[in-house]
Amino acid sequence: MKTRNFFRNNAKMIAAGDEFWAEADKHGLAGIVGRLENGRIHTSEGHSFVNFSCCSYLDLDQHPKILEGAISAIRRFGTLNHCITRARVQIPAMGELEDALSYLLQAQVVTAISANVASSGVLPLIASGHLSGGKRPLMVFDKNCHVSLMHQKPICADETEVETCAYHDLDLLEDRCKTNESVCYICDGADSLGGYAPVAELSYLQQKYGLHVYYDDSHSLSAFGPRGVGYVRSNISELDERTMIVVSLHKAFGTSGGALMMGKRKPEELKTIFRYAGAIGYSQPMNTAAIGASLASVEIHATPELTVLQDQLMSNIRLFDELVPTEQSGFSFPIRFVRVPEADVIRLSVELFKSGYYVSPIFFPVVAKGKAGLRVMMRAGQTHEQISELARMINEITLRSAA
Repeated sequence: MKTRNFFRNNAKMIAAGDEFWAEADKHGLAGIVGRLENGRIHTSEGHSFVNFSCCSYLDLDQHPKILEGAISAIRRFGTLNHCITRARVQIPAMGELEDALSYLLQAQVVTAISANVASSGVLPLIASGHLSGGKRPLMVFDKNCHVSLMHQKPICADETEVETCAYHDLDLLEDRCKTNESVCYICDGADSLGGYAPVAELSYLQQKYGLHVYYDDSHSLSAFGPRGVGYVRSNISELDERTMIVVSLHKAFGTSGGALMMGKRKPEELKTIFRYAGAIGYSQPMNTAAIGASLASVEIHATPELTVLQDQLMSNIRLFDELVPTEQSGFSFPIRFVRVPEADVIRLSVELFKSGYYVSPIFFPVVAKGKAGLRVMMRAGQTHEQISELARMINEITLRSAA
């Protein structure tokens, strides 16, 4: 059968990526199972390591108040998962969380079981014009946007025209705005390899041409901004109908689920989301434990403790930047990418792992071919001693690799 492969090519991706994944498996860098204790992960084989590849940037996933919040909510509402579409029946827990998040983030918030689910439900409705002013926009996906966004391209292409642009290609976007009645740009707010969206420039295009922008700002929620509102929300004074921000509650927020930030939407549009945006509406809402944990996290975000944790994270980021220069040095973003030769990336990661530090080897298709490296993810709970020792080893092994 002849294949189309207009928007994805699994055969090509798997053929190119399997060699690296097989090597990662062979050397114990994938599928690791261990218990978390005193800031280290301990495996059944007796190895322990500090995890520098975790997205819980503030270590809130281990916070006693969040753990207790999950347990208390189950007791309070008497169910783990009341399994029915929210368009028909819902328990009060979800409404409480959405009200709390809306107040915290100063946006109209709809929750989902994950950011991926939120995007898979909403992006096709933007493409069909139901959430974009009644016009089917040209959907322009950034080349570097998260895989959960990329997966929506074939679905959106059933509703409207779809194309992919180079990383934050503002010139192309402006050209498309000039030649199309409606355009929607889909990108990461803070991407997983350490970059930020040009929010100010995109806001200019929104004001001049009516551009719609859909951001995934999962990596900066909680870790960045007053009250932890994230990078994009910190740079937009007020959300309107042309901007949506999806975030994961799994990362620095420390709980589980996803949230969609919007400007004030008409009741009819919210009903469209609840009825037709896939798993956002039907029988897979956030379960009660996740809701309770998230309510507890909202409370922490409203206290000075959040600023303390953000400051600890920034201190760790600054220390790493002093010791290991990278392309991201000086950014507040908690991810650093240390480029190494593609042929050496697994070996170097293994060497670090054996020394007690887990740093992800990143290779195609996560990054472009020939752009492999070590992805270092900073957290508030890491000690300066751990960071200094990791930096020393990275400098040593990368120097040897270059020799």
